[in-house]
Amino acid sequence: MTARDLDTTVATPEAPAAGTVPARRTGWRRITMVAAIAGPGLVAANAGNDAAGIATYASAGSQFAYGTLFFMVLVTIALVMVQEMAVRLGAHTGKGLGALIREQFSLRLTALAVFCLLLANTGLVVSEFAGIGAAFELLGVPKWAVIPPAAILLWSLVLFGSYRWAERIFLIMSLAFFAYPIAMILGHPHWGEVGKHLVVPHVEPSKDFVLLAVALIGTTVSPYMQFYAAAGVVDRGAKPEDYRLIKLDAMLGAVFACIISLTIIIATAAAIGGTGPLASAAQAAEALKPVAGQNAELLFALGLIGASALAGAVVPLSASYAIGEAAGVERSVSRSFRDAPLFLGLFTAQIVLGAVVAMTPVDVIQLLIGTQVLQGLISPIVLVYLLVLTNRRSLLGAAANGPRYRIGATIVVVGVAGMSTILLVQTVLGWLGLG
Repeated sequence: MTARDLDTTVATPEAPAAGTVPARRTGWRRITMVAAIAGPGLVAANAGNDAAGIATYASAGSQFAYGTLFFMVLVTIALVMVQEMAVRLGAHTGKGLGALIREQFSLRLTALAVFCLLLANTGLVVSEFAGIGAAFELLGVPKWAVIPPAAILLWSLVLFGSYRWAERIFLIMSLAFFAYPIAMILGHPHWGEVGKHLVVPHVEPSKDFVLLAVALIGTTVSPYMQFYAAAGVVDRGAKPEDYRLIKLDAMLGAVFACIISLTIIIATAAAIGGTGPLASAAQAAEALKPVAGQNAELLFALGLIGASALAGAVVPLSASYAIGEAAGVERSVSRSFRDAPLFLGLFTAQIVLGAVVAMTPVDVIQLLIGTQVLQGLISPIVLVYLLVLTNRRSLLGAAANGPRYRIGATIVVVGVAGMSTILLVQTVLGWLGLG
């Protein structure tokens, strides 16, 4: 049985006759259905809640309390649309985003897309392993004792497993995110303020607010997520007739990831809102301790471990997929090193680089902030490619963006680009002493 046959079998279980299933099994059937749907969309979206993302969300809560919640609602809508477009491309074309850019655009534009992804991912890979080290240090374990074994485990997972096996492990890692809603409840937030800021826009005309807003976009709508989502659908062996479940996976994954993001913001806002920006996700965990107790700090640390491990595999995989697709060579987690040397070689190199640099006294604070802002600046470029591709009926036929969806997607791209432009102008003016 091939991976494609397996996926089709899992995704479309035979329905029993009415009244033949005991009531006590209904819950398990629902869990089975959710597990069958869960896939690349959920993995890609959850990977965005990595160490750098957690640090960004926590900093939003500590710096502006509940003030960014409405903005995150808008970002959630944007993420749902973007992830849906990415998996639609993969399902209906059987090709990843990198391969489609190579076929539909010039060589220079393809090189630009790959360069942007590599630029944004380089610091991210380091930050994931730094996040693993920081989380274990909260538990009293030195980073030098944790980072090398973690790197070997993630490397082995991809090198010696199939895509389906790796995807299941990634989904299990995602369970760690349930720690954050619990930490939020333990933090005893002001629910009236939370509800108000979820529906009422809040904007502050300051460089810090704009910088954080762009970082929130960068860490939530990360460029690597679109490359991984489309490539994961292809590697899973999905077909156009599977699109309904693939779409549901992408949308539910995006919503779940953003709910987790909101709980991180609310948890830190309740504990230390208005005290200023945080240095790292580990600092956020420590900050929760005096207010919410030891359990909240422990939950935050456990969530950070799971998040960093998940993204530590997904981030380098996304770059390997993109370069392999752009070069037109074999790329699949299910292939051996001999069959896909470039794909798996790039993945190996990124894991080694990330782990080695994370072991050095690198300035994790600047790395976390810088990578998220850089992703926010690069996101519009990748989103333009995504929008143009999904608008083309010559590529997708009836599955191309309709008039209304095209307008909505264009607003998303223009909005992200506008925020990035404002940040760029403010930064340049600061360099010139005019900001």
